[in-house]
Amino acid sequence: MPADHSHDCHDCGHGVVPHHHGLTSGSAYDSIPDSRLLWTVALNQLLTVAQVIAGIWSGSVALLSDAAHNFSDANALLIAYIARRISRRKASSQFTFGYRRAELIGATINLTLLATVGCFLIYEAAHRLLDPQPVIGWLMGAAAAIALVIDIATAGLLWAMSRGSLNVRAAFVHNLVDAAGSAVVLIGAVVITLTDWTWVDSALTFGLAIYILYQVWSMLPQAIRILMEGTPPDLDVDELIRVAVEMPDVVGIHHLHVWELDEDHRALEAHVSIHSDDLDRMEDIKHQLKRRLHEAFGIQHSTLEFEISRDNQSGHCTEAGHEGLERCWNPDLSPDGSASTPVSKTSGRGKHHH
Repeated sequence: MPADHSHDCHDCGHGVVPHHHGLTSGSAYDSIPDSRLLWTVALNQLLTVAQVIAGIWSGSVALLSDAAHNFSDANALLIAYIARRISRRKASSQFTFGYRRAELIGATINLTLLATVGCFLIYEAAHRLLDPQPVIGWLMGAAAAIALVIDIATAGLLWAMSRGSLNVRAAFVHNLVDAAGSAVVLIGAVVITLTDWTWVDSALTFGLAIYILYQVWSMLPQAIRILMEGTPPDLDVDELIRVAVEMPDVVGIHHLHVWELDEDHRALEAHVSIHSDDLDRMEDIKHQLKRRLHEAFGIQHSTLEFEISRDNQSGHCTEAGHEGLERCWNPDLSPDGSASTPVSKTSGRGKHHH
């Protein structure tokens, strides 16, 4: 029997210890001007043209591969810029949570492009090993040195922004890979000039490709998990339930869903059971529970539906006719009657809408 349906933790604003999940606060990230992204786009476009010319002239597939990667960088940065602008739009009747996930979509696109570049580099390196071509080492080295300076400059422009956004962080990784690639190509150019070992060009390309794919593997799951509305990785659902039912007025909690709107905003929805004798204190219980969830787990947006416990038995669970993860906590008894343990039952996974 539903008794109340409540939302955001607006009442948690004062006296609450801030709980940050991004690498920097959203306000610090938002204060950085978009012009930084536009400057990096322009620098990468100019660098791409220069590297293509030098790569064709010198015969270096590593340099051409680096040029292809720089071109993808320019596109990645442009995507990051567009996604950042879209994410600032205010919530509307069609997008009630706003557009903040636009940056996550941008990050996913960028990381997918980065994976494509990595696979392309492996193909090109293998092809060049089977069909070696002469390489002009000094020209390859000069172009790599110029590229390294520009890559470091663009990475510097993005560094502060990358700490507050997975979207910009993906673009930042593009530039870090470019800087590493340019350094490796420069070293390879010196080796080729001194020894005439042209196979070094392909070997360096293989190494760069593996590094790119490793970076994608380390970042893409985070973006996908948030888009799939997965539980935050550092949040223990059983611990959350335990903390909630430690409140003396909470009988049980079920139909629980926790997810992230973006890197810095967490949301929760749940059914909370209370005794009928506590009905007149429901608002106080609600505020206390929201505050506890906010302080302990950084949950800024809570949707709580209060129910009257039908049998006054702690840990009571009810079926609600929808697929989802149900978790209840009995603070008095475990299944064997000995100790308090969480009880879980799964009937699928989905987000419950009220």
